[in-house]
Amino acid sequence: MVGVLVLPYFVFAGAATGDSNTPLGKLKNVAESGGYDKATNDTSLAAILGTVVSVFLSLLGIIFIILIILGGHNWMTAGGNEEKVSKAQDTLWRAVIGLIIVVSAYAIWSFVGEKLLY
Repeated sequence: MVGVLVLPYFVFAGAATGDSNTPLGKLKNVAESGGYDKATNDTSLAAILGTVVSVFLSLLGIIFIILIILGGHNWMTAGGNEEKVSKAQDTLWRAVIGLIIVVSAYAIWSFVGEKLLY
């Protein structure tokens, strides 16, 4: 099993001189023919803004997932207390609605950001 997992590392053990007969050389040829350029730099304002918004929306999504888990925990540990159950259900509904809003905002931003960057 270890041999199967380690075997792919030996594929690129050939000479890294860029010779087109080595696996690394073939990979570089594919990258060049596909249009990959190492000099490309995505530091435009739109790219930076896209990254910031994506990270912010991802953090909000994580917060709402934590709120859903917290609401479920509160509901399970309510012990039949109707006040705690209703509070936990309220937390769950608000977290689900917030998660739907964040996922929708992420989808809209992804669509708009793709049109702005390309």
